[in-house]
Amino acid sequence: MLDAFASGEDIHTSTASNVFGVPFDMVTPELRKRAKAVNFGILYGMGAFSLSEDLHTTLAKAKEYIASYFAAYPQIDNYLKETIKEAYQNGYVTTLFGRRRYIPELKMQNKNMQHFGERVAMNSPIQGTAADIIKIAMIRVDRKLKELGLDARLILQVHDELIVECHKKDAEKAREILIAEMENAVALKVGVAQGENWYDSH
Repeated sequence: MLDAFASGEDIHTSTASNVFGVPFDMVTPELRKRAKAVNFGILYGMGAFSLSEDLHTTLAKAKEYIASYFAAYPQIDNYLKETIKEAYQNGYVTTLFGRRRYIPELKMQNKNMQHFGERVAMNSPIQGTAADIIKIAMIRVDRKLKELGLDARLILQVHDELIVECHKKDAEKAREILIAEMENAVALKVGVAQGENWYDSH
């Protein structure tokens, strides 16, 4: 998976190839869609039942997908198990930047609440780190736009996207700022698009 990221491959296509045993260039849009659901679902603590509902497939097939995923990426399985173990020991998990998410549900007697806590333990370091990264990027982009006096402003953040409203004369400079500040928030690659409105920029 790290190799796929490093080489710029589409991570969901790569996952589909590994999990479903299909050559990379023969992965269909439907297989990619399923792999994307598996990628996010497993990393965010989704079990076989929820995954089967998401993919509109049987519970047995969802279990098979999860087993294939962990067979292809055993270190992810180890990471998730270790994260849950540490959450029980510490009572919390942390993001890459050290922000804590306390999980009192892990100490409850109710097994359903404990299982919920385990899903939170798996989910929070990943989604929490993603939230940290986009917040850092937002601060840096906003600061740079103001510093350079551009006729541009950050108006919206949606998941991993930042939306900047900008005069056409400053569009190219704003584009450069978005790329530089978002990529420097943490070592990552970003894509930038522009249009008359958000819809047209996709």
